[in-house]
Amino acid sequence: MGLQIFKGNIIFAPAPGELKICARSHIVVKDGIVEGIYERLPEEYGKEPVKDYGERLILPGFVDLHVHASQLYQCGLGLDRELIDWLNDYTFYVESRFSDPAYAREAYSLFADELVRQGTVRACIFATIHKESTGLLFEILQEKGIGAFVGKVNMDRNCPDFLQEETEVSIKETEELIARYGRHPLVKPILTPRFAPACSGELLKAIGDLAKKYNLPVQSHLSENPREVEWVRELFPSHPTYSDVYLDFGLFGRYAPALMAHGIYLTDRELDLIKANDVMLVHCPESNINLASGIMPVRKWLNRGIRVGLGSDVGASHNLAMSKAIVRAVQLSKLLKIFSPRHEKPLTIAEAFYMATKGGGSFFGKVGSFEKGYSFDAVIVEDDPRIAGGLSLEEQFQRFLYTGDANNIIACFVAGRQLGLRCD
Repeated sequence: MGLQIFKGNIIFAPAPGELKICARSHIVVKDGIVEGIYERLPEEYGKEPVKDYGERLILPGFVDLHVHASQLYQCGLGLDRELIDWLNDYTFYVESRFSDPAYAREAYSLFADELVRQGTVRACIFATIHKESTGLLFEILQEKGIGAFVGKVNMDRNCPDFLQEETEVSIKETEELIARYGRHPLVKPILTPRFAPACSGELLKAIGDLAKKYNLPVQSHLSENPREVEWVRELFPSHPTYSDVYLDFGLFGRYAPALMAHGIYLTDRELDLIKANDVMLVHCPESNINLASGIMPVRKWLNRGIRVGLGSDVGASHNLAMSKAIVRAVQLSKLLKIFSPRHEKPLTIAEAFYMATKGGGSFFGKVGSFEKGYSFDAVIVEDDPRIAGGLSLEEQFQRFLYTGDANNIIACFVAGRQLGLRCD
């Protein structure tokens, strides 16, 4: 790939709550890795070609830490229900259609296109139980150039017969996918027990054994809904908390990194376990609103030293735009403060932006920032110059998050490689 130089208005968040703004500056990239940012290029780069984006914004590409690729077609459907009813009435039926590879190819191709169109360049993705269609998702993302962790879903109980796996088959097929797709530099496997209620103890143990054997990360759901939490207590009565279930089966950061989506209803014991095992929580604000699940007290978790990223979820959310997840996370933190003054101060835009870039990107390594040594993952954003011309760069950045959409994104990069937008 060699040397690349980009010029524009560069904005990124090197730390929570900190925005670094480099007006009309150059970012030098070597073999897909950021070498440095310069207002004026050093002499050694003076004769190199520069891709000049003018007054446009250059932002880190967004990182979606929790998204169900199979659910894109059900966005906006059944959102007058709560979690368990929504799964039974809509989601499980939609996911059953992925037994058909032709359907899966169409749906997953559209999903990958939409990710890039919305500026998401890295994602942690749930597929379905189906081995063949999960393999197609790996291949589509590889071809598109998106960075991802992809998981074949495992579940052997408490789901419709048409999605219920035999425990041994679930593990066998998971291991076959690991062997086939485990060596790609950008798209990698992640172990994906759907959530504790849908998995027997035998299945959870076997997945934990795979985590240890292959040093693979884990993703699942945790404490999204009060009814769900009570269900886990009934199914696993010997475990003191929901988190203890994952911990005891080796799925809570013991062997490799772990992502747990939602994490709304957590006890002090669970928070201690999450911190001790460096589990990352994923806040999915839009889906939590839509399914009336609750509001993650993000500030409280951050103050406990817990890492929190952002996810779109889809289809419990109703779009893939991480810019909207950023805004909704800020809005929900304000609602907590309004209705319960004891809550700490709301999130700032800079904090939520960090969660959707460098914070979430840390799950992938040096991703989500423009500091030296980081992967050049970027989105290029433009606005109507009649409006943007009268705003500061920070105001332009805020305006994009709140009022912009995919039409404002003109280019996306992963590790220096430009991805094709669907409208190209």
